[in-house]
Amino acid sequence: MNTKLEVLSEEVLYRPNFHFTPMTGWMNDPNGMFFYNGNYHLYFQHYPDGNKWGPMHWGHATSIDMVTWKEQPIALYPDEMGYIFSGSAVVDIDNTSGFGMDGKVPVVAMFTYHNMEIEKAEGIDVESQAIAYSLDEGITWTKYEGNPVIKNPGIRDFRDPKVLWDNLHKKWIMILAAQDRTKIYGSKDLKKWEELSDFGGNLDKAVGAHGGVWECPDLFTLPIEGTDEVKWVQLVSINPGGPNGGSATQYFIGDFDGKTFTMDKDFEKELKENHNFWIDFGKDNYAGVTFSNISSAKGGKFLMGWMSNWQYANVVPTETWRSAMTVSREIKLIKSANSYRLAFSPIEELNAYKEVKFKEEKIEVSGELEIISSEQLDLTQAQIKFNISEVKDKSLSFKLSNSLGDELLFGFDPKDNNFYVDRRKSGKVNFENRYASKISTATRISSNPSLNGTILLDKTSIELFYDDGEMVMTEIFFPNAPFERLSLVSKNEIYILDYIEVNQLNFND
Repeated sequence: MNTKLEVLSEEVLYRPNFHFTPMTGWMNDPNGMFFYNGNYHLYFQHYPDGNKWGPMHWGHATSIDMVTWKEQPIALYPDEMGYIFSGSAVVDIDNTSGFGMDGKVPVVAMFTYHNMEIEKAEGIDVESQAIAYSLDEGITWTKYEGNPVIKNPGIRDFRDPKVLWDNLHKKWIMILAAQDRTKIYGSKDLKKWEELSDFGGNLDKAVGAHGGVWECPDLFTLPIEGTDEVKWVQLVSINPGGPNGGSATQYFIGDFDGKTFTMDKDFEKELKENHNFWIDFGKDNYAGVTFSNISSAKGGKFLMGWMSNWQYANVVPTETWRSAMTVSREIKLIKSANSYRLAFSPIEELNAYKEVKFKEEKIEVSGELEIISSEQLDLTQAQIKFNISEVKDKSLSFKLSNSLGDELLFGFDPKDNNFYVDRRKSGKVNFENRYASKISTATRISSNPSLNGTILLDKTSIELFYDDGEMVMTEIFFPNAPFERLSLVSKNEIYILDYIEVNQLNFND
């Protein structure tokens, strides 16, 4: 009876309202995401038989809008060649692979085999790359009889292939992580691959952050906002080595000639002076990659990440399941005075679920001012938008709190020019000593005197998009009871919040 009560309590307290979680078992990296015939497909690293990392499968979920997801049967199971590690999937419209039959378009997944027997024997060639294909739009899969399609070249960490079609050079391109660098391969048929180049290694001349192993890369094009110019973007996740400890994802901007990715000179110069190019400065957005076969109307890409951190992912206080995904985000490329920046925003499809509950202008904040309570709005599924015209001398501090004394603080401190998230008193915090040992901070990029933001709240997560998405912070938390109040706090000064709008997000069928 007690066990049942604990499970029910966990469901009530911590099962997210609108972030994807598996019904049972462990989950980490998003894999193989694509769009086809009106459906979005999300695959993910999954161990269905336990709530900690174990033998990896590809779980599967589908959606018609990238917001609400329906879990499907497991797509790929481990076999005698190994566990099914991360990878990607593409829609092979022209049947370059030859897998298509009877007019059915093949979807081809590329993934890493991780051989535990070789790992236990302390061998080097633990990981190799393999493919599988689906003729029913990603529901069932057949593993290619010629696997592996890329054998291990003598690199211990050799994984996470991300495939794309290079329309200019008329071939498939694949990027994967190889310990301290990424490697790029080319293919005409998704079966035979030629190594073309690598990027980021040679630690004495290394580019980017190298505090840990490189993982889960991505490579794609983006138009520069407001222009017809296009640049190439490379994402690389790293663990550890993130800006606030543990896992995080960095990015690089440049060009690609069909073989080699080369950083833009202005971007490279700024990167060397101050490495500040992370897709998310919070502790809980990792291994994010983009959906294939879909772009926004303006050419933007859509990304989803794993909302956790390897520092504590195995021990967060849930039992039935572990981990959630971030919301899907649109990526844009902005040209700044000195270089380029990525900007992120929640996808527009989320707007279909919102209802305005509170809207006010010119709010004077002195001391602590309650904005809204759970009697007016469910703070476990809400979106807040705000704008303040002058932040030069005024600290902006939000507080989520409940009657048990749990509180989550976040905002902007102009003295240090830092955004911050403070979850040290947010509820359950002692399950791992690095989870809440310090306040997460991120130096503001924009020099604009005004500051705007979008805040997404779920039961156990906050996603913060500041300065039109130039600065993003995502963190998870585990209060002992749902947060009941959202307040604005001023320490020693009075300031004016120009605008705030609070929206209820409704996900009931």
